[in-house]
Amino acid sequence: MIDSYRTISAPATARITRKKSRFIGDAFPIASADEARNRVSTVRKRRHDASHHCFAYRLLGPDGPASYLEDAGEPSGSAGLPILQQIESSSLLNVLVVITRYFGGTKLGIGGLVRAYGDAARAALEATNVVEKMLRVVVSLRFPIEVNSNVMATIHRYKADVKDIAYDEHVSVHVSLPPSRVAGFRDALVEVTGNRTRVEESQ
Repeated sequence: MIDSYRTISAPATARITRKKSRFIGDAFPIASADEARNRVSTVRKRRHDASHHCFAYRLLGPDGPASYLEDAGEPSGSAGLPILQQIESSSLLNVLVVITRYFGGTKLGIGGLVRAYGDAARAALEATNVVEKMLRVVVSLRFPIEVNSNVMATIHRYKADVKDIAYDEHVSVHVSLPPSRVAGFRDALVEVTGNRTRVEESQ
């Protein structure tokens, strides 16, 4: 379980040439596979006269990193994989890289394609601004007023941020904290309140 990840803050573009073939690399921050597909579709429409639009993306999923790649008509393993490898070697998540190729008349061979697509992806990523995103889980608590001091002490001990608090016949509190602390926080609340706190999580 991670509490933060590296991604890019904004789209960026870079260009390289190999034996008169032009490679245009577009890097995008993304939040979902649907957004990645929409971005690829936009690039295809914008550069509709190109030979190939190869891409790869890497997303932070509920069970860890999830990746997808597409050779888009190039020989298998010669385009999507080297693009993905550049994303992985940069330790980035929630990132899409699309490489558009304009064929220059000279075949590059498998090795040449691997190097060209990898170099274009690296150039696009080097043109971006890498940022670290912190992950937080919002936890909703509801508990009897008589255990309020114990709950507040636990909130302080786990360095959870209080977002709001309301008092009626029970106390309702919303806090946020890193994912790695949630399980321990929940267990501590059970212990200090005798399992009298209702806990619900949301991202």
